Amino acid sequence: MMIIGIMQPYLFPYIGYFQLIKAVDRFIAYDDVTFIKQGWINRNRILANGKPLLFSVPLRNASSNKLIRDVHIDNASYADWSKKYFKTLEQYYRKAPHYKNVLPIIMDVFSGEHELISELSIHSIKAFCMFLDIKTEIINTASHYKNNHLTAEDRVIDICHQEGAHIYVNASGGQELYSPDNFRKNEIELKFLQSGDIFYKQFSCSFVSWLSIIDVLMFNAPETVQQFLNQYVLV
Repeated sequence: MMIIGIMQPYLFPYIGYFQLIKAVDRFIAYDDVTFIKQGWINRNRILANGKPLLFSVPLRNASSNKLIRDVHIDNASYADWSKKYFKTLEQYYRKAPHYKNVLPIIMDVFSGEHELISELSIHSIKAFCMFLDIKTEIINTASHYKNNHLTAEDRVIDICHQEGAHIYVNASGGQELYSPDNFRKNEIELKFLQSGDIFYKQFSCSFVSWLSIIDVLMFNAPETVQQFLNQYVLV
């Protein structure tokens, strides 16, 4: 029985995003929907002196009038930005137990030749899926389903039909967006993933939750994070 998940391509997303990927058979990067400023497509949070610090990849002419797949990275400032970002990581994580193992993965992602933010974000997701041995098939774009004329819920249902999926899993925050009855009428079971409480030691400070996967892996071995990936329920 095919299970699919669909999410916008977030940059180095939080661990719940990876839980969703692992929970499904096929994961689709929902990149042909409207780009939302102040969202998670080009930014995320790391730990800085016990507090969350937001980092944002610079974009060129980003607008809510564009689709995610059409938003370009600002390559004029990207090189300088990435150098500063690596210095930030060194400043705040160099004493983290797994810094030396995780940094090369991040550097590889940011050193890739990406014109579009969706490409960079998907690369960040795939890189850590590989590191964590998550074998779910990832579809890079939703554009080949050719159904962006449909409304949001109808599009998801249509993708499920095209994929032959009988179960659709979404993050718990999407419960207000979808109607279980509509999915049921289309012979699709709608599920929402609720992450359990995940705690780990972050230096000596009070725990700051739901930061980027970068933070999780700086402080935990892959084997531990693989256990975290199973700490969820489907409702």
